[in-house]
Amino acid sequence: MLLKEVAHGLVHFFYPRLCEGCNRPLLGKEDVLCLSCGLELPKTDFHHMPGNDTEMRLAGRVPFIRASSFAYFTNDGLLQHLLHGLKYLNKKEIGVYLGKQFGNDLLKTDWVQSIEAIIPVPLHPKKEAARGYNQSVLIGDGMSEVLHIPLLAQTLIRTRQTESQTQKNRAERLENMKDAFLVKDMSTLKGKHVLLIDDVLTTGATLEACALALLQVQDLKLSIATIGIA
Repeated sequence: MLLKEVAHGLVHFFYPRLCEGCNRPLLGKEDVLCLSCGLELPKTDFHHMPGNDTEMRLAGRVPFIRASSFAYFTNDGLLQHLLHGLKYLNKKEIGVYLGKQFGNDLLKTDWVQSIEAIIPVPLHPKKEAARGYNQSVLIGDGMSEVLHIPLLAQTLIRTRQTESQTQKNRAERLENMKDAFLVKDMSTLKGKHVLLIDDVLTTGATLEACALALLQVQDLKLSIATIGIA
C-alpha cells in the first residue's frame, strides 16, 4: 500500500493533474476543475424550476415531463472551454465530470426518482469512429454513476449522417434531422420514463428529432436534460 501511494505521488509530481479552468495543479480529490473554478461554472438551477428556459424552448414541440440544463453556454465561457476539450481534444474525463456534477444536482429533485433509463443522443457511427467516442455517452456515464440509473447507449441509433447544424436556422435544422433516429428495440423502453441527454441545447432540433423517435414507443414518458443551454 505504501509503495502504491509513493508511486502515485511521484506520478503526480512529474505529471501533475491541472485544472481545466485556471491550469493550476489539482489537489486531493479535485477532478477536472479546482474548487474555485468549479464554483465559477454558470449553473442554471433549472432542475428546481418548472417552466424554466429549457422547458420553454421545447414546449409545444414534443410532450415531456421535465426538461433542464446544467449551466449556461456562452462564447468564450468556462463551459464552452470544457465542452471544446471534451469534443475535440480527447479529454473524455470532462464528460464524466460534467455528468457527475449534473447528476448530483438532479439527485436533489423529486422528478428524477421516476426515471428508469438514460438515453444519450447518438452520433452517426462514422462520426463516432472518427472521434473515438460519443461525448453524450461519457456525460451519461457520469450521470448514471451518481443517479444509479442505467445508461442505454445502444437503444437509440442515428440512421443517417446529417450535415453540420452550425450554419443552419431552426427550420433548416429540423429538416436536416428529420427521420435521422430510430429506436432499435422498442420493447426495452415500453412504459418507461426515460431521460434523453445531450451536451448543448441551441435550437433543440436534434433533441426534438430524437424525442419524436423515442415517443414512437408505447406509453413512453420523456424527460430531457442537457449540460449546456446556449
